[in-house]
Amino acid sequence: METNQPNNKEQGLIKMIQRMLNLIIVLVAFIVLLPLVIYNADTISSWFKPANPKAVTPSFPDTKKADEASKESTASAFWQPKAMDAVADPALRDQVYYGRELIAHTAKYLGPNGSVLQITNGQNCQNCHLQAGTIAFGNNFGSVASTYPKFRARSGTSENIYKRVNDCFERSLNGKALDSSSKEMQAIVAYINHIGSNVPKGEKAVGSGLKDLAFLDRAADPMKGKLVYETKCQSCHQANGEGVLNPDNIEFSFPPLWGKHSFNDGAGLYRITNFAKYIKYNMPLGVIHENPQLTDEEAWDVSAYVLAQSRPHIAVPKDWPDITKKPIDHPFGPYADSFSEKQHKYGPFKPIAEKAKK
Repeated sequence: METNQPNNKEQGLIKMIQRMLNLIIVLVAFIVLLPLVIYNADTISSWFKPANPKAVTPSFPDTKKADEASKESTASAFWQPKAMDAVADPALRDQVYYGRELIAHTAKYLGPNGSVLQITNGQNCQNCHLQAGTIAFGNNFGSVASTYPKFRARSGTSENIYKRVNDCFERSLNGKALDSSSKEMQAIVAYINHIGSNVPKGEKAVGSGLKDLAFLDRAADPMKGKLVYETKCQSCHQANGEGVLNPDNIEFSFPPLWGKHSFNDGAGLYRITNFAKYIKYNMPLGVIHENPQLTDEEAWDVSAYVLAQSRPHIAVPKDWPDITKKPIDHPFGPYADSFSEKQHKYGPFKPIAEKAKK
């Protein structure tokens, strides 16, 4: 007996096709509506907010706000420069701003192609004093106004800020001293005094100077440091340490670490303990002291490599009139102890430090 009804297999196939069509329709609708949902996400989410949001305790903490609060709390624990626009007198404000400009772009005004004088090696003060001397443990100026004038064993005399600034000009900038009464010196001192005016006289700002770094149990190794330099420093400071000079031939975008345009052997950074501390917590550029990239050994070794390279010499026979006050890493004799000049330059420093305590 024949029938017009489809058999069971045909019915199953029809149902399967219908399901697939329904699924395709749903997917197409989802794809069409998804951009609208994303675009109006804020509006849609507001439909589900309670009338009194303050009465609802969130299920999860706001990690972004927590991270921001943590950073602010950490930053507030260290010295922050006094605001530049906090100077009421217009003339003094201009002087302070000019001082900052001179610190940030020293070469523009006082370098080999300077517009005011040509008395320095072409580096900027902020190559050593990061962000114009305002960064925690970035060799900042936080404690200068509060602690100067003060006695310094290197000269064996009491020094004022003018003397300290000129030390940098003659050593770190391998140049000539500024006239203390000059517009430029007055501006630099005004800037340093202003940004540090929030530190009580006689006190040291938290985060000023350089962060402590433990001594190694061995001498710093220039050969190991060469490998560190090639992998982590050379891309900015170049293979021969000459840095990168801007196209205008006025300022360096990355300063020389040795050679004729670098700091001379009388500068503070020529002492390896200072140099190792500085780069450990500030280099490569952009690193902050709370999250260093170099290990302690890398910092010591690359410092040894850089300081082993040739650089300008300065004759300073009157330095350290009392040799018992020389730092343990001062690289030139004579010394009050029996350790060699090489050990005083590269370490190991623990035996020298222990001897000095006795």
